[in-house]
Amino acid sequence: MIGCSNGNLTSSKPPEVFIEIANEKYETKLGTYCWGNTCVDSAGPVEMLEGKVPVKVKPGEKVKFLMDYEPLPNSVYLLQINEEKKEQEVLVEDHGFTAPAQKGLYYYSYGVWWMDEKQENVSNGDAFYAFALEVE
Repeated sequence: MIGCSNGNLTSSKPPEVFIEIANEKYETKLGTYCWGNTCVDSAGPVEMLEGKVPVKVKPGEKVKFLMDYEPLPNSVYLLQINEEKKEQEVLVEDHGFTAPAQKGLYYYSYGVWWMDEKQENVSNGDAFYAFALEVE
């Protein structure tokens, strides 16, 4: 069980997150989050991004996460959902990941946590961001 406190958060909402591909910046969509004394629940990434144009990428291209906020989250998780609704965790290394090698449409949920460094299993804030990639 993870608790939520309003530790050292300096803004009223979670920071924006962008993805960068080949030096181009793209927005992500803020979904579910707990920040300060506020918790907001949203639909999953597939539903949230319905009707939105996915970001086009080449197979195996590097995708980097950009967040202009201090401190950066100290725990992250990336979930990939393919067209058949199969889910799998994707390894995030050095604030980024590699796009799939196979062509198709992929939805992502990027979860970030600001875990308390003094209290185990206490989150000072968390947020989930959704985006879609189309591998061409």
